[in-house]
Amino acid sequence: MDAHEVNRARAKLSLFVADVFASVPRKDQRAKGDCYLRGLMLDGRRKSIQPMAERLPDGNEQNLQQFVNQSTWDPLPVRRRIARRMVPRVGPDAWAVDDVSFPKDGKMSVAVAHQYCGALGKQANCQVAVSVHAVSDTASCPLQWRLFVPQEWADDPVRRRKTGIPYEVGHREKWRLALDTIDELAGWGLVPPVVVADAGYGQNADFRDGLEHRSIDYVVAISSDVTVHPHDAQPAAPAWSGNGRKPQPRYRGRPTPVAALAAGHGRQAFTGVTWREGSCGPMRSHFLALQVRPAGIKSRRLAQAAADPGSWDGVLPEVTLLVEWPDGAEEPTDYWLSNLPADTPVVELVRLAKIRWRIEHDYRELKHGLGLDHFEGRSWTGWHHHVTLVTAAHAFLTEQRLSPKADTADSPSTRSSTPSRTC
Repeated sequence: MDAHEVNRARAKLSLFVADVFASVPRKDQRAKGDCYLRGLMLDGRRKSIQPMAERLPDGNEQNLQQFVNQSTWDPLPVRRRIARRMVPRVGPDAWAVDDVSFPKDGKMSVAVAHQYCGALGKQANCQVAVSVHAVSDTASCPLQWRLFVPQEWADDPVRRRKTGIPYEVGHREKWRLALDTIDELAGWGLVPPVVVADAGYGQNADFRDGLEHRSIDYVVAISSDVTVHPHDAQPAAPAWSGNGRKPQPRYRGRPTPVAALAAGHGRQAFTGVTWREGSCGPMRSHFLALQVRPAGIKSRRLAQAAADPGSWDGVLPEVTLLVEWPDGAEEPTDYWLSNLPADTPVVELVRLAKIRWRIEHDYRELKHGLGLDHFEGRSWTGWHHHVTLVTAAHAFLTEQRLSPKADTADSPSTRSSTPSRTC
């Protein structure tokens, strides 16, 4: 947004800030929040504090630095208010679980480590945060964030003390952080209609089991080498000799990788599905849905643990395998598992599987348009304050887009953050 557009939105922004920052006790802090949000939304290549302060007529670098890095205001009630405000506005068809990386130099930015960096597509020095987004076909919004703390940071009291990581925060796997976040949102009175996630989460049996135990439906991506049994396969136990422990029932046939199972049905088994209108026309491909039972030691142990002691019959849970075989491809390319009812229409499964495209729009706007990854501080407090303020700016712009009087596709909130696409 240019300066004129920001000024034109000042009145609406003031009302928004008064609502979502109502938990911030001091009036001057809320005013700094308003100023910071305008800095994030104002046109400019860098959205770190110094260049934002220089662009704002009321910008004061020292005040903004103190507000973000040292001030004691709690970001959690602000995020809670944003989430409660935005969920009914977005009307989500699903919640998307994902993680986002922030490339960094040095070793002292909070939770930075040499790890896989999605932003660069390789191992690199970065921070990683797990996020949960409310998504529909027309809008989306981050609901909550968790900064991933690598094991090396959990065991490093010097860096923890210097960056202010709370005593109770330690290393926790990303899939556990995602479930923790979903539990936290449930405590705020928010429950997902369906959870969608990429294969980094979807092929993790513990993650899927965690959603099952919370009675949450999911459509999650998996890799082609995940193995399954056919839905009609039956476990069997060898005859007991009378000596030792009775043998447990198991599937005697070898499980099949989903790639081999899908390809074995042939292209003729796949149905053409159009799931939404894209910028270059209808989005269309060919899909097949099959009932299967995910295999593997972890799946078996989880199913056994869920059964009453001594009563497990060896039957693994049945889920739907969704497979995509695009035109021009020599074999299937993408795979998902879902615990939605077996009679769920394929077109609905496809729409939910593909709805994660919305969070790519989120990240593009959050990073390139609003400076999510431009924060130059090192502390736990500063990082969480900045991410909360960026989330607030994104929520405000999303509301403006959803307003009946909002601008059209050339809305200033998307103009600088959404790249053009050549059809």
